Amino acid sequence: MAVTTILAIAVPLLIVQLVLMIAALVSVVKKEVPGSDKILWILIIIFVSTIGPIIYFAVGSNLLDQKIAQDEGDR
Repeated sequence: MAVTTILAIAVPLLIVQLVLMIAALVSVVKKEVPGSDKILWILIIIFVSTIGPIIYFAVGSNLLDQKIAQDEGDR
């Protein structure tokens, strides 16, 4: 019975983690920013597990958008 309870909790959490990671990776890849920034965020998203995508959506997405706007303003 304990294994069933653990699986009932773990499987949905793993699914949420996977969905967050995929959504964050798709978002990073679609943004037109310099390669080094993209690579850094991709590594953070992949290797920092569940917290990585959350950090990206909370902080990184806005930073990349600002960098894109700044690059367009410099042109």
